[in-house]
Amino acid sequence: MHSAGSNQIVQQVAERITQSVSQVIIGKRNEIRLTVLGLLSHGHILIEDIPGVGKTMMAKTLARVIGATFSRIQFTPDMLPSDVTGVSIFNPKTREFEFRAGPIMSQIVLADEINRTTPKTQSALLEAMEERQVTVDGVTHLLPEPFLILATQNPIEYEGTYPLPEAQLDRFMMRIRLGYPTPNEELMVLSMQQHQHPIETIHQSVSIQDLVFAQRASREIYVDNGIKEYIINIVNATRNHPEVYLGSSPRGSLALFRTSQTRAAMAGREYVIPDDVKALAEVTLAHRLIMHHESITASRTIINDILKNTPVPGTTTQG
Repeated sequence: MHSAGSNQIVQQVAERITQSVSQVIIGKRNEIRLTVLGLLSHGHILIEDIPGVGKTMMAKTLARVIGATFSRIQFTPDMLPSDVTGVSIFNPKTREFEFRAGPIMSQIVLADEINRTTPKTQSALLEAMEERQVTVDGVTHLLPEPFLILATQNPIEYEGTYPLPEAQLDRFMMRIRLGYPTPNEELMVLSMQQHQHPIETIHQSVSIQDLVFAQRASREIYVDNGIKEYIINIVNATRNHPEVYLGSSPRGSLALFRTSQTRAAMAGREYVIPDDVKALAEVTLAHRLIMHHESITASRTIINDILKNTPVPGTTTQG
């Protein structure tokens, strides 16, 4: 078991990032914490929401707070994979090919309206998301550390959109929604932006080194065998549910396992409890379920149903 000191660092790093981002994104503390949790868990996040609720601002602020490089890819139907990854260009002077990096070569990448581009261009992201590298003309280029893709998709407009294939959805550790602000929160937004945007006053509050340390420390959190079995039972139930055509992959189990570790670390604990798993089952698993065509039940409802019916283990806290 690792020292409690490294846990405190995870807690401090998470708290500092959450506090800073909350100064710009009003009233979305839970969603901000989930985004920070995804970042600390080495995972990519899909934000499914209508335009104008702050998805772009969330990604930009996050990059600024951790002092990371940021790029935004606005996906369109005519985009090519090389527009994402970069290209090799022949330099007549040196008589060699030179790699011109695409926007994917940043630490925080906002993949905006990812479902507006063709499956071929979407697939350019697959290697980057899974292996943290891109291959252009047979040459592999490693992506920077840390590396996080925040992708957005608009759930309303289906015209001119390409639904994300299962393989792509599966590579997102979590799917979250921001939703509309309350009238009071919206009033605060208007007041705050009267003279300048609050992002202008946000400074880096966490170093990249601290962030990378916190990412590593959260992987050291103890997970009891009973908890591992609990995770597997939940995921297995998605595969055997009558309304689900295709249940969660093993990648879903891993996402639930990793995020539970990070949630425990963010709470200052050295071990995972069933509540960690319960709190994250929906955001890590619901987007991985493929429903039967005739099913009208939402995948989120099915996850909650499974949680009610899966026995919770008695936890031991020591390894």
